[in-house]
Amino acid sequence: MAVLVGSLVLVPIARSIVTSTTERHGQDTVFVGLDNYLALVGDEQFHTGVVNSFVFTAYAEIFKVVLGLSAALLLHHRRRGRALLTGLLLVPWVVPTVVTAFSWRALLDPIFGSVNTLLTATGIGPLLASAHLVDSWPAGWLSDPSLAMPSVILVNVWKGVPFFTVCFLAGLKAIPADLYEAATIDGASSLQRFTNVTLPGLRHVLTVTVTLSSIWTFNNFDLVWLLTQGGPGDVTAPYVLVAYSKAILQLQYGAGAAVTLVMLPVIGGLVFVLVRLLRQDTNIRLPRRRQAAWRIGARRWAGTARRALPWVVTAVVTGLLFWASPEIFWKAAVVLGVILLIAVAVGRVVSTLQSRGGRRSSSAVSGLGSWVALAGLLFFVLGPLYWIFVTAFKSEGQVVMRTDDLWPTPWTLEQFGALFDNQPFGRWYLNTLLVSAASTAVALVCAALAGYALARLRFRGAQGFTVTVLLTYVMPGALLFIPLYQMLIGARLTDSLWSLVVTYPTFTLPFATWLLVGYFSSIPVELEEAALVDGCSRVQAFGKVVLPLAKPGLLAVALFTLTNAWNEFLFAFVFITKDEYKTLPVGMQSMIAGDVVPQGQLAAASLLVSIPVVVMYAFGQRFLTEGLTAGAVKG
Repeated sequence: MAVLVGSLVLVPIARSIVTSTTERHGQDTVFVGLDNYLALVGDEQFHTGVVNSFVFTAYAEIFKVVLGLSAALLLHHRRRGRALLTGLLLVPWVVPTVVTAFSWRALLDPIFGSVNTLLTATGIGPLLASAHLVDSWPAGWLSDPSLAMPSVILVNVWKGVPFFTVCFLAGLKAIPADLYEAATIDGASSLQRFTNVTLPGLRHVLTVTVTLSSIWTFNNFDLVWLLTQGGPGDVTAPYVLVAYSKAILQLQYGAGAAVTLVMLPVIGGLVFVLVRLLRQDTNIRLPRRRQAAWRIGARRWAGTARRALPWVVTAVVTGLLFWASPEIFWKAAVVLGVILLIAVAVGRVVSTLQSRGGRRSSSAVSGLGSWVALAGLLFFVLGPLYWIFVTAFKSEGQVVMRTDDLWPTPWTLEQFGALFDNQPFGRWYLNTLLVSAASTAVALVCAALAGYALARLRFRGAQGFTVTVLLTYVMPGALLFIPLYQMLIGARLTDSLWSLVVTYPTFTLPFATWLLVGYFSSIPVELEEAALVDGCSRVQAFGKVVLPLAKPGLLAVALFTLTNAWNEFLFAFVFITKDEYKTLPVGMQSMIAGDVVPQGQLAAASLLVSIPVVVMYAFGQRFLTEGLTAGAVKG
């Protein structure tokens, strides 16, 4: 594990630092010192990319937390059908990003898209135009500069809410029921139980989930590229796309590396906050008399700071968001306000009925409100997926003429036949399967050994290596793809499946190790000690005792790793250019030629790409939740 992390992450970062001090002149590379960094001071494209990344991340995380927590609370109190509903909500997160992008591009089309058609039929569209939330109607969601960024944020929220829901649901299961019972006996209302029991119980999960998701969202490339390619103009271009443009399109590796390295302090700050919150200890040593006084003062200051910190952070982020984009700020405020008003109104009705003794009425209103909320959430989650499904079985005439949008008449396999006749889809499928299987196998073997060593064995440097694993896990692909591309060119591994098998452990291994460290720590050490007393060696105890008990964690790792490798776009997009070596996400992206979008074939391809992963998650959902609960959530 140390060798792989060092060669695939630390060495490329060091090489990226060196590359950022050079500039390419023809075939020669010239040392230019800090010129690439100084040039960014006046680079408007870079400034726009940084602001776009910040706006994109902040709004997406706000809505993912609100919707994810709401969905988790609804499912947590649901006794019947919870597993089925959770599985359905997981589907957007499971399906590949390329499927997400193409389905939403079609739905948001200003002329042929179903979103404008639905909003016009219900009268919501003209109402949005009259309220000046959109400039004109029908709206050009991805082509209008004022709507492109909100639309991209919407799609990211749609894809990210399931991850938050699963994590929050695992965290809610870990909160003791006795706390809710004690609060109820003390007369606490539903809101008081939420603020005083639920939120404190989810503090750790919320911190870890938001931090990790913020890093992923801040460094997002594939979704933005597939939806808008940074347009119109540069209104949706994140800093990662700026780095890609400079390094890959313009072949200025130094300038591209400088763009990614300038953002490293932002990511480092998030990681520092995460590590500090997880550890929450101090190594300062003082004399005993002063130590007691210092502890009392430190506790007072810590309590005050802890209470004030959320408000300070909220005020700073709110001010920055308003400064960066006032239009998006007010639109987001309206949407959040409507959601909160509806929730408060339902809660007030239920509380009033309970106070008047109408238990049946309050439970009926509460149940009705839950079902309405779940129905709306499922419509939002499953609508695009249903469109993919029915479009895949339409004839080309139905797709072009937009007849029988909701139900094909007749159902046909025409699009599947055209897909295999016109595209090397079978080859792309095989390539993706081979790369994903190899990456998952490497991650399982190496992460199981490394996770067990870090959880059980005591050796010099163990704590430092654990922090290094966390750092490499959150290290974005945007920082690594430039030096890895240079290394693969030097090793003549570009345009081959080996380029992906070799580089995918950069994002699969650290996460797998981090999750398994927490899971192995949750297994009672007494079981291994008993095996050692009975004559087993350390390796035998690991194989016969620990691994069988760690099956949920290993399955969770396998599912996450396989999904990430199956959906990965940036590395495959940069490292592979030949059709015979492309994976499914890059191959599907290449099916679009200019303005010609074969929607039927893309829908058929999306369905075939999504089915294997959805089936695996359907069978492994219980183990996934258990693995998260004992691993990442508590680890």
